Amino acid sequence: MDTQQYIESGILEEYALGILSESERSEVERLAVIHPEIRHELDAIIIGLDAYAEAHSLTPPADMRERVLAGWQQAIHEQNSEKNANEVLPRPAAPTPTSQPVAATPSPANTPASAPVVRPISSAPEPVQTQAPARGVNWLMAASVALLLSLGGNYVLYNRWQHTQSELFAVQNEQARFAATQQASQKLVTTQRQELAVLRDEQFRHVTLAGTPAAPTAKARVLYNPTTRAVYVDVRSLPTPPAGKQYQLWALDKGKPVDAGVLAATTAAGEGLQQMKDIASAQAFAMTVENVGGSPTPTLSTMTVVGNI
Repeated sequence: MDTQQYIESGILEEYALGILSESERSEVERLAVIHPEIRHELDAIIIGLDAYAEAHSLTPPADMRERVLAGWQQAIHEQNSEKNANEVLPRPAAPTPTSQPVAATPSPANTPASAPVVRPISSAPEPVQTQAPARGVNWLMAASVALLLSLGGNYVLYNRWQHTQSELFAVQNEQARFAATQQASQKLVTTQRQELAVLRDEQFRHVTLAGTPAAPTAKARVLYNPTTRAVYVDVRSLPTPPAGKQYQLWALDKGKPVDAGVLAATTAAGEGLQQMKDIASAQAFAMTVENVGGSPTPTLSTMTVVGNI
C-alpha cells in the first residue's frame, strides 16, 4: 500500500472532523493499526486541530470576580451614604411662654381708687410639638431593594458573559472545522491535478486489466511509465474483498511476479488514481486478493484481473 498517497488523499482530515461514514472510519482505524506512518499522521492532525481550538479559545478576564464584588460593595457604600444623608436633624427648642400685660379692672365702690386690684392670668398653653416620622424602616426597605437590584444586575451580566463565551467557543470550533476542511479540499485539488497530468502524459502506457473467470465483470487499468518506472492504478470495477483481505498489484517480468503494492480501500472502490511501487521492467500486470498488508507471493487462485502491456 502506498501510505503517502493515502495520507495525501485527505481522508485523515475528514476522519478527524468526524464527517466519514462508519465503514470509512473503520477502514481508517484499521489501516492506522497496520501502518505506523498513518497512525503518526492521524495523531498529528488531531493534535493540530486541538491546538488550533486552544490557541483561539477565550479566557475569562482575570479581574471578573473582583469587578463583580466591587460593584456589590459600591452599592452598599451608596446605600450607607443615603442613610447618613437622611438622618433626622435635632429638633429646635420649644418657645418659652411669655407673660402678657394684664388690663386693670374697675375697682369696686368700697375699694379706694388708689389701690387697683391686679388679677393674675394663667400661662398660655404650650404649643403642641409634632414628632418627625421615623425613617429607619423606609431606609432598610430602600437598602434591601438596592441590594437586590445590584445582585440581579450582576447575575444578568454574568449570564450574558457565559452565553457570549459559549458562542465564541462555537465560532472557534467552526473556524477550526472550516480550516481543516479547506486543507483537505486543497489536498484533493492537488491530487486531482497530479492525476490529470499523469493521464495526459504520453510517456505512460495504458494497460487494460480484464476480469478473470473468478470475476468476469472486474475491470481496471494500469498506467506504466518505463522511463521513470512510475506505476498508477485506475480501478473501474472490482468486487468488494472479504473482511481482512486486500487487493495487491503484481508486475510480471519475464513470468516472474514482482510486488507492486497493495490497493487502498478507496482506490479499490474506484475513487481516483493510486501511485504504486516503481517497476523497472514488466510485460504484464495482474491483481490478486491477499491478506491485509500484502503477501510476498501471489495467491493465483484469487487472481481477479490481468492484462498484457
